[in-house]
Order: sequence, then C-alpha cells, then structure tokens
Amino acid sequence: MKIAVIQASSQKDKNPLLYETVQYAVRKQGYEVVNFGIFPEETETYSYVEISLQICLLLESGAVDFAVTGCSSGQGMMLACNSLPGVLCGYIPSPADAYLFRRINDGNAVSYPLGLNFGWAGEINLKSTMEALLQEPFGCGYPEEEAARKQRDTAMLKRINRVCKGTLAELVPRLNQEFVRAAWKREIVCEYVGKYGTNHELLEILKQLRD
Repeated sequence: MKIAVIQASSQKDKNPLLYETVQYAVRKQGYEVVNFGIFPEETETYSYVEISLQICLLLESGAVDFAVTGCSSGQGMMLACNSLPGVLCGYIPSPADAYLFRRINDGNAVSYPLGLNFGWAGEINLKSTMEALLQEPFGCGYPEEEAARKQRDTAMLKRINRVCKGTLAELVPRLNQEFVRAAWKREIVCEYVGKYGTNHELLEILKQLRD
C-alpha cells in the first residue's frame, strides 16, 4: 500500500511529526509513505479545501492508495474530502476512532486534528492513533459477531458514494477553474501523479490545466 501524508498550511509545522509518525506506524508492514507537505518551509499557502482536491487527485489518479491528512480541527478537511469523488475520509481524533474506522468503514483517507487539543504530549495520542489505524487489516468488521453485516453495509456505502459523486474527471469541468489550477499547481503532487497515476482520462485533464 502506498500512503500519502499531506495536510493544510495552517498546520505545516506539524508535517515532519505527522510524516515520521505514519512511517513508524507502518514499519512492520513495509508500506510506502510519501510526504507531500505542506512543508514548514513552503511560503505558498493552501487551504484545507485546496488540499482536499490534491488528495482527491492523488487517490483518483491511482498514484496512492491511502491518504493521512489533517487541519487545525480535522473536521474541515474531513468534510472537504468527503465532498469529492473517490474519497471516503474518516475523522480520527483518538485511537478508538482510528481502530473502528479501519475495521468497519474501510475508507481511503483519514483526517486528524493537528491543532485542537494538541498540547503538551500531543504526539503521544497521534502516535497511538496512527498505530491503531495502520497496524491491522482494513475492512474486517467489528465486533466479530457482526462482521459480515458491517462488511455488507460498508460495501453499500462505497457504492452509494461512487454513484452520488461520480468521478473527478466528470467534476473538474464544473468547478471554478481558477480554484482547480490553484489547488493543482504544486509540482510535488503533479509530478508524482504524472509519474505514478494510472487514470489516463484524469492525467489528460491535469495536463491541459497545466499547459
């Protein structure tokens, strides 16, 4: 599995910690973790809405399989991600939330509150949360006696999510193009999608927007 780490500019000082924590959490699984920032040294700012569109591009293009993200509260990023095609994002402020999201909801993105209640020793909760999220198989259901029903419900939710939101290629022409260009102008994201993306229709749209 290939995991993207990317968060809003409002919490760019937390990016190294978030990246290192995710790397630590998957040390035994051998998953690849790719850090897309926003990096502390970046001077250009990106809102959680713009970052959610970058996350959608990374996932819908097939360049990555999963995204770990966040903003100050974690709520805005979760809502923004869930408004976009191909993204099923959970809000995971605690290890219990992460554990249940992984086992029951089986989404492809999570949002963590990187500012709210992130005080002294906040890195301990972050570490425990990422370990709870990433150290077990996804989608196995919980509790065990209800696992089959939970899996059926999750499969139905994913079908509804896809039908209601369509595809990113269908959505992009209907969005404000200045917003799309602003969100998709980051070289680190665009170059990675261009190199590893497998959704050729979406890659062509990205190329046209950047020409």
